[in-house]
Amino acid sequence: MNIHSLHGLSAPLRYYARYRTRRLALRRRSTAFSSYPATTAIERIYVINLDRAKERWSAVNRELKRLREAAGNRLHTLARRFPAVDARYLQGPPPPELLEPTYTLAEQLQVDPHPHLAIDDAAHAIRIDMTPQEIAVALSHIHVWQLIAAGDAPYTLVLEDDAYVTRTCLSVLEHAWSDIQASSDAGRPVDLLYLSYQETGEQAPPRRRKEAPLRRPTGGVWQLSGYVLSQAGARKLLDQLPAHGPIDLWINQQFCHLHVRMTHRPVIEQRPGIASSNSYSVMPILAKMGALRREAPQTLKHRPTRDPILVIGEPGTGLSTLATALSVLGLRCVSDLSTLPAPEHQALVRGSRHRIFDAYVNIGSLTPREVARIVSSTRARLIMTSTTTTQPPPFQEAWDQQRPQRQLLLAADDPDPWQTLARFLACDYPTHPWPRRPEQGQRHVITRSRDEESTSSTSGHPMTWDTSPWIVQHVGWSGIMPKTSTPQDTALRACPPASTWHEGTRLEDRYWYLREDTFPSNRVLFRPDNAALPPRGPATLTLKEEPTAVRDLTGAAIASRSSFTYGTFNARLRVPCGPGLVTGLFLHRNGPRQEIDIEILGQDTTRMLVNVFYNPGAPGTTLEYGYRGTPTVIDLGFDAAKTFHHYEIDWQPDSIRWRVDGVTVHERAVWDPTPIPDQPLEFNVNLWSSQSTEFAGPLDRQTLPAVLEIASLEAHGLSPA
Repeated sequence: MNIHSLHGLSAPLRYYARYRTRRLALRRRSTAFSSYPATTAIERIYVINLDRAKERWSAVNRELKRLREAAGNRLHTLARRFPAVDARYLQGPPPPELLEPTYTLAEQLQVDPHPHLAIDDAAHAIRIDMTPQEIAVALSHIHVWQLIAAGDAPYTLVLEDDAYVTRTCLSVLEHAWSDIQASSDAGRPVDLLYLSYQETGEQAPPRRRKEAPLRRPTGGVWQLSGYVLSQAGARKLLDQLPAHGPIDLWINQQFCHLHVRMTHRPVIEQRPGIASSNSYSVMPILAKMGALRREAPQTLKHRPTRDPILVIGEPGTGLSTLATALSVLGLRCVSDLSTLPAPEHQALVRGSRHRIFDAYVNIGSLTPREVARIVSSTRARLIMTSTTTTQPPPFQEAWDQQRPQRQLLLAADDPDPWQTLARFLACDYPTHPWPRRPEQGQRHVITRSRDEESTSSTSGHPMTWDTSPWIVQHVGWSGIMPKTSTPQDTALRACPPASTWHEGTRLEDRYWYLREDTFPSNRVLFRPDNAALPPRGPATLTLKEEPTAVRDLTGAAIASRSSFTYGTFNARLRVPCGPGLVTGLFLHRNGPRQEIDIEILGQDTTRMLVNVFYNPGAPGTTLEYGYRGTPTVIDLGFDAAKTFHHYEIDWQPDSIRWRVDGVTVHERAVWDPTPIPDQPLEFNVNLWSSQSTEFAGPLDRQTLPAVLEIASLEAHGLSPA
């Protein structure tokens, strides 16, 4: 697991400095390695490498070729590639004799204590499901241990394929190996030696002028990017199986069974600039528990191409699916339209760099002949979709025999479409699931007058927006309004009465619940006790000063148990006023993160903030780029803190409309400035306080307790359940 990538833009420059100076090695030869049988030596190197990342195996080999073993042979002669288990192809649960894919928050905290979280009964009760990537990493290491245990090498170096050898590695290891040999001669052989690690907390001892070459871990240790394992150590680990939880977490719990040492500083590092392909199962839990207090923006490292991509194909060949896949790669993709807006069409045909979009999928106004002209006269790439791999290109007139390297035939029955697409675009193989969407077909575009455009997206006062691949920031652009038929309308009208709540009635537990969690940018921990639903009058959510382990304020939130796709969602509210307070009425999901917001800031309750977060992909796609979204401030014309008013989000496949007291106050079309969220979302209403004083102002504690009053809640949407 590449932990450095979690730091994003704040990654310390020393990682890059170490990497750049690695060739200035203090020693290039070590007696710790041997290609001949030795009593105590590293005789084998296993490199865990995915089949789809052979270039990483080549990079590790180049690292090892620089170094030599005791007899002078290059270290790469000791290396063997181990084909890593690929999370993408995992089928069903892992073998129960090898891995139990759950663990508890208590086990996490025992290795990595948190000052605000206790190892109590609640922590023992919180079970966490490992992500597919964590399962694949664990199985890969366990299979390597099996090879080591069955082999004849006394010691083996295990490397993950993003590791490199620092300039001090062989020098440090040479001194350390004499201690290992002495320990072995004394009848206490070392089972596990960490060469790459990160210690939890602040437990690392202070640096001394002269340090012992080896030391024992005094607390938790993360990373298995580079470690030496003895044959006896491998057998001990296998005896303790099944593992449970991420493998670098579980191995800490086996230190009582092993003789473990670590070099006085890490001497194998993870190459900087390699984005982590893993998702960490504990992170959402820590966020909900309140252990994470800041929300940091993510940025996409790069898009696979700046040249336009044109996609054509017969209906039913996966055109809408491919459009989503291209979006996941960070391309701004417009799809399934009868025609493009005229300025965009002209820019594409002219080969202009002043285009809004990167990819154009299933656009009716782009005929095969016009596509052929664009591909032949510009650096555009062409993808054709087909039913099977044996089918010839469906539009022969668009296929340019002179430019095969810029053309791809992608079949609907391709067993690994991500690999085919990633090779064609020369980009990294994604870890996210391949999206599969029903075909939308070409939608007719409604031509709006300038007056209509000026009353939609340009109404209100835009605040600072995130910079992400799926946000258009272009002066004069007002999105695309396709005319979409909505077959779900019947289901929306048939929504059961339980999806509504009115003051004085019971909040149905089957359909609504009171939250008991928080999120990183929230200064408040939600508690059910702060919500009151009296037999008469409105319900209340109270925010007050109340010390807890993770926050010094508590608030309240109501959420729907179901998630909905499209529909109308509304509430009748009277909001509290005061700097730092935020009243939220919104739809939300994670994996991928999508959100549609109404927020009223307590520092000015005469205005309403509307917002959209959009990330593409199938459920389980961990894209969370951005933390501000696309907020716009709307003047209400009244003080929302003085009287009750009706607030509504009307979410449709082709538009989002925000209404107040039945009047549309803001509207966004497709790509205005984001695509319309398309995943099932949970409906929420809450009262919280933002960590950002720039966003909501400094909290005035004299206004506490603050109370949000709710007279009604209604969710009229299509629930996938």
